Amino acid sequence: MRFDTTGKVSLDHIYTQPDPRAYFSVLRPLGYCVPQQAKPYFAKLIKEYRESRRVAVPKVLDIGCSYGINAALLKYDTTMDELYTRYCGDEDGPGTGPDPRTRGAVLAGDRELARSRRPAHGIRFVGLDTSGSALTYAREAGFLDDAVHADLEGHEPTPRQRAQLAGTDLIISTGCLGYVTERTLARVVRAQGERRPWMAHFVLRMFPFDAVERELTGLGYRTTRVDGVFKQRRFASAQEQALVLDKMSAAGVDARGLEAEGWLYAQLYLSRPYGTSEPHDLNREQN
Repeated sequence: MRFDTTGKVSLDHIYTQPDPRAYFSVLRPLGYCVPQQAKPYFAKLIKEYRESRRVAVPKVLDIGCSYGINAALLKYDTTMDELYTRYCGDEDGPGTGPDPRTRGAVLAGDRELARSRRPAHGIRFVGLDTSGSALTYAREAGFLDDAVHADLEGHEPTPRQRAQLAGTDLIISTGCLGYVTERTLARVVRAQGERRPWMAHFVLRMFPFDAVERELTGLGYRTTRVDGVFKQRRFASAQEQALVLDKMSAAGVDARGLEAEGWLYAQLYLSRPYGTSEPHDLNREQN
């Protein structure tokens, strides 16, 4: 089992497959669930933006979107349990061994899902990710409406990428911040010109948000943190837990009652341009 510099187990291989089966097969035993927990918060924020800005079909940029999971949940009202069954089979039935389906068969099933759930919720989803294979699948399946294959940590967006990013209404993420930093967010915001999208980021507690918040403040944002914490996944091993707890202790983060009990937890940060009214009480949503 390999670990990255944060102490977390390296799962890079599941993001670069031609379809999502490996992604869900690896994450299912770990109870990965943060997109499901994020869904009602994102849905409420999108609804509030649509009504307050009178935008019928908001453009949402999902940073670190992988196979378009957030898009599938929000556009087609799927659930993580439904997607686990779709890609892995029933927990007590088929799906415990290798999946014999071809990529084409999996893709055809997802295209049918997208067709069967129409009319979809009025959202235009753009995905930003470094994995070309994941983005290609999400586009072909109909989860994403557009895809930006770029590493904005190390590079400025190209003119074409800048055009794809322009006009964004909301920016979301569910776990990539910490690997993705304020550099990416600043480049995305600057691609908007004078426009300032709303943002909602689920960030693991092990990753400090201070540098991101400072950058966003300089770009004209006010950031608030929603009360409570959100389960992301179980630790993959006792060694991963020990490494992460050491990192958190060194950073002065108290893991008692949370990560110390076996799960990674995230917090939700909302960032809006100065002059925007306070968000409706998202603390009333259920975790």
